[in-house]
Amino acid sequence: MSGNRGVVYVEPGKVEVRSIPFPDMVDPTGRKANHAVILRVVSTNICGSDQHMVRGRTTALSGLVLGHEITGEVIELGTDVLTLQKGDLVSVPFNVACGRCPMCKTMNTGVCLNVNTARPGGAYGYVDMGGWIGGQAEYVMVPYADFNLLKFPDRDRAMQKIRDLTCLSDILPTGYHGAVTAGVRPGTTVYIAGAGPVGMAAAASARLLGAAVTIVGDVNPTRLEHARKVGFETVDLSQDASLADQIAVILGEPEVDCAIDCVGFEARGHGHSGSQHEAPASVLNALMEVTRVAGRIGIPGLYVTDDPGAADAAARRGSLSVRLGLGWAKSHSFFTGQTPVMKYNRALMQAILWDRIDIASAVNVQIIPLDQAPAGYSAFDAGVSKKFVIDPHGVLAAHENEAITV
Repeated sequence: MSGNRGVVYVEPGKVEVRSIPFPDMVDPTGRKANHAVILRVVSTNICGSDQHMVRGRTTALSGLVLGHEITGEVIELGTDVLTLQKGDLVSVPFNVACGRCPMCKTMNTGVCLNVNTARPGGAYGYVDMGGWIGGQAEYVMVPYADFNLLKFPDRDRAMQKIRDLTCLSDILPTGYHGAVTAGVRPGTTVYIAGAGPVGMAAAASARLLGAAVTIVGDVNPTRLEHARKVGFETVDLSQDASLADQIAVILGEPEVDCAIDCVGFEARGHGHSGSQHEAPASVLNALMEVTRVAGRIGIPGLYVTDDPGAADAAARRGSLSVRLGLGWAKSHSFFTGQTPVMKYNRALMQAILWDRIDIASAVNVQIIPLDQAPAGYSAFDAGVSKKFVIDPHGVLAAHENEAITV
């Protein structure tokens, strides 16, 4: 077996599906990876983090194979792999983690010390994250497979829930991490900035955790409409009414117990729906304003150390005008960083399999073939309220057609 195709970043605003090498069991430094497996990719999702690179807002180089949200079937095993077999259907955490370092041993897998020579933490198909080849492809290599991979216990049952289970690699654990770190618990009121897929995953997670009221804010009317359709309160940040005033209309008071930033560094200022008003600290500052004293703010939204497309020199270095004094005065707690997917994915798998969360509906999963990936990127960049799931081998389409026929 030697053929492979993948989604490749070409230049700002452009990706292509190209022939790429079939994966080798070799890590980015050239060392043999006997601990690895090769997967036939069953599904792989387009993520907002990918979109930051495609927009030219990172230092990603042309030729990068994209994709860190991967579900696949094991087709080849390294000699050191002990707990997996060919044919196993598995979810791949987007964090590449060794399972051996102090961070991995405490389940802080987002900052593994051994998978990236430049900094703590690795990921597939992402700039500055260790050089691991991405999984928006037909085949991909996954290292440290015994540690990293989450095996689905029943393949047939998993395929019945594959639209939901494909979200376990990143988006659902990321939304859940945002909700957990924000302190969501039964009876809390929650504000979520951003009605994109991560924001909707956070909203669904808040519901799972027992939030009394979950409010989602955005400037995109299509995304807000979808949020209302699946049962959440919304505020329209393109309107002149302040965020606090809009929250007060819903809750009777202008504050929430906790808040989650699912937007990140490409945020727009309040009251401006146009693309010219970028204000990268606006979400964080707004969340401090509307979160009650001693509240917690979860920040799964991406912030980068280098942003070539930023409007000013400070933001290009990741320095933002955050009102830290306000957060200090209100005794807020902030939680940032990559989601340690393995901390949550097994429990969330069970929540999916036992119908405790309908994540595919919440994020509006749409399955597309590999060749339509560039169109999916364009539509996602235009702000559609969909989560695009790439089906490289037509497995999902065939399964759904079979289910419909039956």
